[in-house]
Order: sequence, then C-alpha cells, then structure tokens
Amino acid sequence: MSTPGDAMVTRVRVPKLGETSDVVVVENWLVAVGDRIEAGTPIVSVETDKAVVDIVSPVAGVLVEILVEVDDEAKTGEHLCVIRE
Repeated sequence: MSTPGDAMVTRVRVPKLGETSDVVVVENWLVAVGDRIEAGTPIVSVETDKAVVDIVSPVAGVLVEILVEVDDEAKTGEHLCVIRE
C-alpha cells in the first residue's frame, strides 16, 4: 500500500531487439544515477548480435539504480535500471 509522498518506480527492462538472440551486452550508460531524465531520452546503449541500440526511458523521472553494469550481459525481459517518477 502506498502512502502520500511515495514515488512510483519504473523498472526498465531489456526489450526484444532481434529475432536471433535474447541476450544483449550493456555498452554504455548514457545517464548516471541521480540524473533527471525525460520520457523518450536514450538512457543506455546495448549491443545485440547485429547492432548497437539505444534503449529509451519509458517515463520521466530520476535514475535511482543501475542493475546491469557496462560489459555485463542481460536477457530480454531482465531489469536494467530503476527510475523514480
């Protein structure tokens, strides 16, 4: 149960980016913990088996936690970061 003052959080997941692989490698975080971001802002670059793709923020808010570090692998559906709205 939320109480007044509680902020909503959004966990950004790895989207389905290709037909041949369900794994990406985090190339570069484009924002840092504590940064304010707008919906649609590129937040992380990931490498698929064929290309480097930027994943954008689905919401406006503040990046509060990075869950997958640079050079680490993440699977489709896995949480990449947490944004507090």
